Amino acid sequence: MNVALLHLCDSLFPIGAFAHSDGLEAATADGRIASADDLREWLAVCLDESIGRLEGPAVWHAWRAARDGDAAALAALDEELTAMRPSSAARRSSRAMGRRLLTTWRALHPSGARAFDGSPATLPVAFAVACASIPVERRAAVEAFAYTRLAATMSAAMRLLPIGQIEAHTLLARALDRVPAVVDGIASRGGALESFTPALDIAAMTQQYVRSRLFRS
Repeated sequence: MNVALLHLCDSLFPIGAFAHSDGLEAATADGRIASADDLREWLAVCLDESIGRLEGPAVWHAWRAARDGDAAALAALDEELTAMRPSSAARRSSRAMGRRLLTTWRALHPSGARAFDGSPATLPVAFAVACASIPVERRAAVEAFAYTRLAATMSAAMRLLPIGQIEAHTLLARALDRVPAVVDGIASRGGALESFTPALDIAAMTQQYVRSRLFRS
């Protein structure tokens, strides 16, 4: 077990993930997400589409580039990932969290995470750079990233919805059960980046208009 990876995935790790709901706040405000069943479907889309086809593949490729010290490949991947996000709020939040992750990680592990000195960095790229510096194997890096994103979504949901801890963590556990199969899919496709999550993107775009806000994005 890699203790440094556990530290990186801990909700206490200071990247500000608690302040970003990725559109869930807007979706709950307008009633699209109002129950545990709705939340289960939201998590499924986050896992299968956002993580399985965009962010997870980005971690997959960034891990190898970081391991090889290929800063140019990391920068190109970072730009591509940013360009594929329709929501400006999602772009800003990913860069904000990625920048904080790398800044903190370099302070904790001065000898690591030097493969990408560019700024800013999206969260998936920053996470992969940190994992490659520990080192953590490629597949484990993607699985760990999936955990952090799903857990952050559930943390936001527990503040936004009338859902108890046991029910929330049951939903999270069932989603995590599917992570290995999603990573299998990423590996079998060669990690191609794809993005088509219109409902999530619209929620992220409209979140700025929510009257009563709990989170930043």
